[in-house]
Amino acid sequence: MKREFAPERLDVAGFAAAAATLDAADPVPNYVRLVAELADAATDALVRWEANGEERPGADGKPTPWLHLEAEAIVPLTCQRCLTAVETPVAVDRWFRFVADEATAEAEDDESEEDLLVISRDFDLHALIEDELLMEIPVMPVHDVCPVPVQLSSSDDDFQAAEEAKPNPFAVLGALRSRKPEEGK
Repeated sequence: MKREFAPERLDVAGFAAAAATLDAADPVPNYVRLVAELADAATDALVRWEANGEERPGADGKPTPWLHLEAEAIVPLTCQRCLTAVETPVAVDRWFRFVADEATAEAEDDESEEDLLVISRDFDLHALIEDELLMEIPVMPVHDVCPVPVQLSSSDDDFQAAEEAKPNPFAVLGALRSRKPEEGK
């Protein structure tokens, strides 16, 4: 009998022991924190992901649960040059080793090349997918060639006119200094 696993409440040990696989293509709007980073709601975009569980012998010889996660999406981010939406691919391909508790994870984190997570019977795989995609968002998304001309000045004509109408503060000070003392009374 094949065991069914749910990504919202994943039994990590059972998933790894069964060498199971889960995959899906979820709408981007299902990932609320990811949508908060986007230029628009990306209602048509999909997050395609696959998770594979396996057991490997641990340092003590006992089987240790591992999870391989691959996820990808093309999401609209704000181009930092022209401030319009730029379709940006984000992808994850990462291995995770599960440990018994936070203390073990903290103690082993510096020496391990893989990412460490605490084992759980109700692990939220979707939250992990979202976390990993968020970390893959580029700091400065830009178009290769922007579709609109890039505005290179920080001000517009109205701003320039207002600045020109203001008197130069040094000219005002100079006028005050050149006045005779009796004129100021």
